[in-house]
Amino acid sequence: MSPPRRVVILGQGYVGLPFAMRAAEVGFEVVGFDVDAERVALLAQGESFIEDVPHDELKRHLHSGKYRPSADVTDLAEFDVAVISVPTPLRDGLPDIAYIERATEMIGPYVRPGCCVILESTTYPGTTVDVVAPRLAELSGLEPGADFAVGYSPERIDPGNPRWTFRNTPKIVSGIDAASLDVVDEFYSAVVDTTVRVKGTKEAELAKLLENTFRHVNIALVNELAVSAHDLGIDVWDVIDAAASKPFGFMKFTPGPGVGGHCLPVDPSYLSWQVRRTLGRAFRFVELANDINEHMPDYVVQRVTDRFNRQGRAVNGSRVVAIGVTYKKNTSDARESPALVVISRLTALGATVVVADPLVDRRHLPAGVDPVELTTEQLGAADLVLVLTDHDDIDWDAVAAVDHKVFDTRRRLAYTDAEVI
Repeated sequence: MSPPRRVVILGQGYVGLPFAMRAAEVGFEVVGFDVDAERVALLAQGESFIEDVPHDELKRHLHSGKYRPSADVTDLAEFDVAVISVPTPLRDGLPDIAYIERATEMIGPYVRPGCCVILESTTYPGTTVDVVAPRLAELSGLEPGADFAVGYSPERIDPGNPRWTFRNTPKIVSGIDAASLDVVDEFYSAVVDTTVRVKGTKEAELAKLLENTFRHVNIALVNELAVSAHDLGIDVWDVIDAAASKPFGFMKFTPGPGVGGHCLPVDPSYLSWQVRRTLGRAFRFVELANDINEHMPDYVVQRVTDRFNRQGRAVNGSRVVAIGVTYKKNTSDARESPALVVISRLTALGATVVVADPLVDRRHLPAGVDPVELTTEQLGAADLVLVLTDHDDIDWDAVAAVDHKVFDTRRRLAYTDAEVI
């Protein structure tokens, strides 16, 4: 394959847009394709909706001509490399790869000899070789591997992480054959500092699921530990800090109100589904972790209810200031956020909940829940201040001043009188 010039990236979300910016930065001609016409229009105006992509960076690549957002399928033509970076949600608890299939249908007619198609979306092992490659062959009339390269490289974007970016996070690369692996590796070597070659696409697909299942299971472990430690009258945070002093054989995970984002609530289920479908047995660690983490929002609500009961009052009619609604700190990403579940549960019980989150768009808030500025007046009027996400851009000194009102699910206010999970 000659050095690629034209790259199309299907999906301009939290993964695809940072990728597109990096590809444009190193000199590729990039088409950022998305089926969301409103999103494309915003990008064309230089308006980024992702913290990791500043407006100025987007505008610079637009003005240079190296980046062009598009919702027009014909703009996929004549690509050298096509990257599929689309969502893979769960539907009724089952994997849904419809977006991958749709993207494959779009790109297939434009496949030509010498090009390369790479899947980045998280999915179950076998998707690349059993779904994507055969369909590309049908649509193009060409032979995957022999006529064009096909590979898989799982995304490793961590929104809001200033240390580990798209560029310096090692990138797993794979191909359906040795020649495809070389092409995929050569392409990514131009945009990231380090690539990690693996045997095949199934190994790469499973590696991604292992990464997130590892986190999911360990978070479930400390969440269950937190519930039991509270009932035993033990400070679980002190326990975790003590264990973390061990320089080997332990990795620190912390409890919270649940898990969120696209990865943890979704990706492990792709693994357990594939194991059950193919092997006919349960992946018990994943299913147990799902059960524990899915019930953490209910546990938080129960703790809030118990707190009000000790004070001789009900949740109904109480005013709650919820700090943070995104699934992790320092990002506007509210996908699958457990904070939203907690807030919805409290409003259903009759609480008046307002949200202080400097990053989230009000469109992501549940109906009837208003955003507010975190002022001393708001804090003073609250019956409870509920810390659900610990963004750095919060006046934590002001929150600490009313620590007797605070239930802190993230332990942001360590060593104060705030109640912790």
